[in-house]
Amino acid sequence: MTLVRRHALLLGLVGAVSWRTAHGGKQVEEPLADAVRSALSAAVGDLAPPTPAFDTTEQRLAYLRWLGAMSDRLKPRTPHYEARIEFLQTVWYESKRKGLEPSLVLALIQVESGFRKYAVSRAGARGYMQVMPFWARLIGDGDVGRLFHMQTNLRFGCVILRHYLDIERGDQFMALGRYNGSRGRAQYPNLVFGARKRWDVRST
Repeated sequence: MTLVRRHALLLGLVGAVSWRTAHGGKQVEEPLADAVRSALSAAVGDLAPPTPAFDTTEQRLAYLRWLGAMSDRLKPRTPHYEARIEFLQTVWYESKRKGLEPSLVLALIQVESGFRKYAVSRAGARGYMQVMPFWARLIGDGDVGRLFHMQTNLRFGCVILRHYLDIERGDQFMALGRYNGSRGRAQYPNLVFGARKRWDVRST
């Protein structure tokens, strides 16, 4: 078997497993006002590398403690240290950028994709945060393949979750329901709230 065929087979197997096991958000495509679409487009447009910046030493130390604790908890799912740290740094950056708690975002990722970068749901949602392809057309450049890029996927997911939180006036239960396409039903929000306990830096 050639190296190219072996690589293609491996990607196919990964895709098949991911497709079967992804929980899969099913965000519903809704009409967006021009101002909302422009704001969301601007929010996903700047993909500068996530470089944490801190005003005080205490803030930096708190971040480093968080990074160390989350790295230990994520290790069983992401054994490679450098990949794990890069992922967590990006989650922290994108979460904070949109006023979200990293623990909530990590819990959503756990429920949505099980931390699988190439997860694809039955509904067609993609990547870590299971972003539906229509978002790439509505607020991105239309390139659905970019939703498998780590920072792009996390950026889209955090922007979308923030959008739903704003619509629901901060109600996490209802916003999570919108994210999953199951607004008003308890199963999905409760799964995320349960998973969040694992990613709370105060838990042991």
